[in-house]
Amino acid sequence: MSDQSGQGDHRAEIRDFLATRRAKITPEQAGLPTSARRRVPGLRREEVAVLAGVSTEWYTRLEKGHIGGVSDDVLGAVAQALQLDEDERDYLFDLARAARPARRKDVPVPERLQWLLDSMTLSSAFVRNGRQDVIATNHLARALHAPMFASTTSRDGRPNVARYIFLDPTSQDFFVDWDAACSATAALLRAEAGREPHDRALRELIGELSTLSPEFRGQWAVHDVRIRHEGIKRLRHPEVGELELTYQSLDLPLPQRALHDLTLYTAEPHSASEDRLKLLASLSVTPADTVEADRDLADGVG
Repeated sequence: MSDQSGQGDHRAEIRDFLATRRAKITPEQAGLPTSARRRVPGLRREEVAVLAGVSTEWYTRLEKGHIGGVSDDVLGAVAQALQLDEDERDYLFDLARAARPARRKDVPVPERLQWLLDSMTLSSAFVRNGRQDVIATNHLARALHAPMFASTTSRDGRPNVARYIFLDPTSQDFFVDWDAACSATAALLRAEAGREPHDRALRELIGELSTLSPEFRGQWAVHDVRIRHEGIKRLRHPEVGELELTYQSLDLPLPQRALHDLTLYTAEPHSASEDRLKLLASLSVTPADTVEADRDLADGVG
């Protein structure tokens, strides 16, 4: 992809995002007078401009993708006029920062981070990048997400959450709330595309999903964004049955602008899901782990 093509894609992203947010706000919600002769479902550009305190010409130029150099104060006024939620507001600011690109590089996961993952024995923990590649895990995460790790959608032994959800039919059985998983995953990728419009691998992934998955095309067209990822996840595991788990994602800033997230899955204490998660943890212990534990005990460790 050329830089010129990437710039065009970025401007289209800004245009479509602002236009779809504008269409969601009715004049009544914005406190504006209405008339029976309106031809648009949401606000007009000139109405957003009035609410944001800028000229119609300026806002029109912004909605066409010319966002570089726009001040944070003005972006904040536009976000308020469009009644953006926190994730959508952050996404708008990410789009502005990406218009002045300093390209992010992939970096290896530090060894100390793998130590952290391995120390978590009753929580599933994995690290993924913005493209939804899983790049580090603990034993329980591999056991919990065994269908994804076994999927033919993996590339070079590395699973990708988005590719698994949208391209592997087994994901519809694994994720009890598969539609919600589709929506959240597409929104996470949309947010990453705003942060990193020049990431060729990300663009290729989005193109692949758009070509092969009608569900992804539908979700992508909605232009929803999601940055913070937490809640309840219900999984149907082939070995231990259905689990209801809480999950939380935490940002992991790394050198060279790399930004990964650490995702943790755990069960409510004393619940049936906790019993099943403990069973899965015991099943995921490998012979090598057992030998090492026995050696530690023999040496008086632990």
